Amino acid sequence: MEEDRSVLSRAARAPDSTLTYGADADQVADLWAGPSADQARPLVLLIHGGFWRPAFDRSHLSPMAEALAAIGWTVASVEYRRRPGKPDLTVADVRRAVEVLPAKIAGHSGRALVVGHSAGGHLVLWLAASGAGPPPAFGRSVARAPAALSVLSGALALAPAADLALAHSLGLGNGAVTAFLGGDPDDWPQLDPRRMSAPAVKTTIVHGESDAIVPIELSKSYAAAHPSVRLSSLPDTGHFALIDPLSPAWRAVSSELLGLR
Repeated sequence: MEEDRSVLSRAARAPDSTLTYGADADQVADLWAGPSADQARPLVLLIHGGFWRPAFDRSHLSPMAEALAAIGWTVASVEYRRRPGKPDLTVADVRRAVEVLPAKIAGHSGRALVVGHSAGGHLVLWLAASGAGPPPAFGRSVARAPAALSVLSGALALAPAADLALAHSLGLGNGAVTAFLGGDPDDWPQLDPRRMSAPAVKTTIVHGESDAIVPIELSKSYAAAHPSVRLSSLPDTGHFALIDPLSPAWRAVSSELLGLR
């Protein structure tokens, strides 16, 4: 199946504002809040993909963010540091975004749902498993130990890189896993969702059966290791359809999100 990439360059309205959650230029999030925002729902934090590489940023999720705001969600599309060989910066940023942003944004219940696509799906699964306690140690240094992510109420991973060892063995993204980690995934089990503990919050994966970028076998491997996680497989569906509000897959994605609220 040929992948339809049109959503990556599709225009969307500008966000309502851009917020910071740290001092680095990449520690920002774009906010979309539609006039019909349901304040009883959690805040949606979108985590973009792009194989953790600096060439890809949050802009390609703008059509998705706009569409979610139009159906009643308050949405923040999160940017994060993407520095090859420095995965600790990436995971520290997405965790900090969950810690900081809900308190800075109005129009939601005070809780947060994290939704990530592709490499962002990997980060969402990492958050779901690590959110019940302090962040892990990296090398000889220990990251600061904030409170547990009690604000996190659920996670939706779309075509996630859910098994880093398998992604590495398949050579996905021309060596994207090695570039992200700066080494072999066997040396980073604390960043491989499949090898981590089961998620501490309700978690769902949606994956297209025709995905040519991140094969569904990665999600099947993850689900086999963590049977409490729901895996919804969509036939005749590629990688980018899951973030495309104009695709047939959009109804399934928006329905799964409602199921997590």
